Amino acid sequence: MRAIQITPFGGSEVPDIDDIPEPENGPGQKHHDVSAAGVNFADTHHRVS
Repeated sequence: MRAIQITPFGGSEVPDIDDIPEPENGPGQKHHDVSAAGVNFADTHHRVS
C-alpha cells in the first residue's frame, strides 16, 4: 500500500510517498479504503510551525 507520510516539520517538500504494509483489522474494527482526502490551510500552517 502506498501512503504519504510526514515525519519532520517543514513545508511542502517534507511529505514522502512510501510503501507500507496493509493495516490489519483488530477485534470489532472495520477497514475503509480512502481514495482521496482533503487538507485544510490550517493543517499545512500547523506543519511548518
